[in-house]
Amino acid sequence: MSLFMPRTAAPLVLALLLAACGGSGDTSNETAPANASGEESAEGGHADEGKVTLSADQIAAAGIQLGRPTVGGLGTIELPAIIEGDPEGTQVVSAAIGGRVVSLTRNLGQSVGRGQTIAVIESREVAQLKGEVEASRAQLALANSNLAREQRLFAQRVSPEQDLIAARTAASEAGIAHRQAQSQVSAAGGGGGGLNRLGIVAPIGGQIIARPVVLGQTVAADAELYRIANLGRVSLALNLKPEDAGRVKPGNTVMVTAPGRQASARISFVSPALDPQTRQVPVIATLDNGSGQWRVGEPVKASVQLSGTGGGANTAILVPTTAIQTVEGKSVVFVRTATGFQATPVTLGDAAGATVIVRSGLTGREQIATTGSFTLKAEIGKGEAAHED
Repeated sequence: MSLFMPRTAAPLVLALLLAACGGSGDTSNETAPANASGEESAEGGHADEGKVTLSADQIAAAGIQLGRPTVGGLGTIELPAIIEGDPEGTQVVSAAIGGRVVSLTRNLGQSVGRGQTIAVIESREVAQLKGEVEASRAQLALANSNLAREQRLFAQRVSPEQDLIAARTAASEAGIAHRQAQSQVSAAGGGGGGLNRLGIVAPIGGQIIARPVVLGQTVAADAELYRIANLGRVSLALNLKPEDAGRVKPGNTVMVTAPGRQASARISFVSPALDPQTRQVPVIATLDNGSGQWRVGEPVKASVQLSGTGGGANTAILVPTTAIQTVEGKSVVFVRTATGFQATPVTLGDAAGATVIVRSGLTGREQIATTGSFTLKAEIGKGEAAHED
């Protein structure tokens, strides 16, 4: 065979080459749908982002624990608290006059009734006050006697009316002086069993919870002798962070727990100011103690109910804070699927102790990763790195 092509065959070869080039252009046009389908495939892979495939054995080996969101209520805060005497039922008994303590009739823990004498103070000032009472009483008796005599003389037309008016005025002034002297003794105490002794009475009924003095001690005016508390109702002293205190209102429930005991209290006061030392918000709850099971000064655990900022009280969904992770700047919860987990974006509300409110993204019926969610986040990171490679 000749290696050279006949001259007449050249046009035929050129035509074939042109046809091949034209076919090539048509083929590129036909492959456009294939490229589009490739883009769709890429988008389909995009739709799979956030999925983590794990078997049940792998989930157990990774230490991932499963649970369901809590539906209903708006969360609680658990924190330590101290039982205190009810401020409205606690009163300090003090010595209004300085002197020597000669009698203390009650010990710690004993009951006392309102108006009972619980201490006696011996003092020169007491003797002076009681002396003024006796002197004013004598002056009043004399003034009343003069008034009666002037009234009789005026009736007999022996004494002028001017003398009667003067006697009436003197009797009135003597009465005022006597009542004033009595009021001074009454304000300081009363009784005591002697001219120089003053009895201190209990202003309320209750139990003695403090007695900082001893017999024979000399005390100054206004020194505390006793502290009495009506322990039928006690208080719970709490300190909340400002962000938590904003969701606690008077009337909210507080569950009080101690070894072997549990009771319900109610918030009665939320301070409008921060404590200057702790920079937290003091809160007081009132707890019924009719059975006497709670003791002043006892440390307890308190679970404080939070108030919502909107929505019904039974529609809130709460998840543990350990279930929340951040993926690509979004908060997610890992929801259990048939093949593993799906990172589900959620909108979060306020924190409620060890839980956080989920405002949207969950129905509350899902099974979620409550612990070990960071491991799932790491698996997503590995998948994204492999995708970029």
